[in-house]
Amino acid sequence: MVRHAGAMLQARRLGKELLVGVHSDEAILENKGPTVMTLKERVSAVDACRWSTKSIPYAPYVTSLPWISHYGCQYVVHGDDITSDSSGEDCYRYVKAAGRFLIVKRTPGISTTDLVGRMLLCTRTHFIKSLSRVLAGDEGSGSPEERKRAGEEMTSRIKDYATDETGLKSGAEVWCYESFNSSNTQNHVRKDAGSSQMVSGQGPRRGQNLVYVDGGFDLFSSGHIEFLRQVAKTEAKLGDKRGWNTEEDRQRRIAEHGEDFGPAFVIAGIHDDEVINHWKGVNYPIMNIFERGLCVLQCRYINATIFSAPFTPTTAYLRDLPYGTPHAVYHGPTSFMPLTYDPYAEVKELGIYKEIGNHEFQAVNAAEIVQRIMKSRVMYEERQRKKGEKSASEDVVRKREELEEQAKELEKTRAAERLEGTE
Repeated sequence: MVRHAGAMLQARRLGKELLVGVHSDEAILENKGPTVMTLKERVSAVDACRWSTKSIPYAPYVTSLPWISHYGCQYVVHGDDITSDSSGEDCYRYVKAAGRFLIVKRTPGISTTDLVGRMLLCTRTHFIKSLSRVLAGDEGSGSPEERKRAGEEMTSRIKDYATDETGLKSGAEVWCYESFNSSNTQNHVRKDAGSSQMVSGQGPRRGQNLVYVDGGFDLFSSGHIEFLRQVAKTEAKLGDKRGWNTEEDRQRRIAEHGEDFGPAFVIAGIHDDEVINHWKGVNYPIMNIFERGLCVLQCRYINATIFSAPFTPTTAYLRDLPYGTPHAVYHGPTSFMPLTYDPYAEVKELGIYKEIGNHEFQAVNAAEIVQRIMKSRVMYEERQRKKGEKSASEDVVRKREELEEQAKELEKTRAAERLEGTE
């Protein structure tokens, strides 16, 4: 998602609207190989990207002039990597011949191949201990000059992903919470802890409800996206009840701010790698906090992010948020990390806890995606061999399966401990 979002950002900067064609599962299987996400899940991801104007499902694998003309598109934009159909011919040969093809740089970041490698090899070398230190060039691999350059490039990408729907103006605000890493306790916030601003953007405006959500957002799946969409939908309904969408109020907002905006300002807290790994084990998260943060930033349902947010949103932490205590803290219907305590106990005591109910993508999380890849391993390895990538050995796959089983047993133990604590 990170690389696709980067391509969509560059494409949006070239025009006023961006229509994104999404191939069917069958077309991808025939021309490229098995998909990780279903068509419906991939369409959901495109619709959630703030730079996408509209998704076009079932787009043909080979782009034709009549197809793009039908939708009023002047140009087709793609990365500088070559895309071929099942017969080995260029998928964009027709629009290239017509001079209606534009190339954007292949965005840096992790590819599907990289992610599959992390899953199968169970590596943890991608973990980031302190994002703020990495961005400052004080942590990471390489010489001091290389670390500084890497930190500057990462900071630049965060600023790019924090832009508005045009990709040209400031949009989401970005903060980093500085505290000790407390993944294995109910972490009370330290007195000297606090948030420092990384990117300034459009803050909350008069009348907007402050909403807080948090999570790992690993592999930023349709499960995360639908949860955030439901939060926005719920707040929109609440806005209707308080008269947010009356023509009089809408005109007032436009007169004061030059544009209209929604009734909620949604802040997303993103947990550190070590915090997630403590609770989920194996080598989760598959994506590090920088990669996960970019995924959250590109989502249109988010107005601000807080990197390194504590696992437990205590009263003290919420009170000290950059915008003050939120009106509501939302969470999903099911925790995929059975705990020994309730991290939202203080939120519930404040009377601001809200839960999003069941939805069609609620079972789609990082563990589910890993299982999909493991089950279709043979097909994925064939796809990787065509790309010249090495396949994983049976021993490597068996190790992953054993670690996943160990993680499940740990989850059962924690769930039992929590149940005993409530009796």
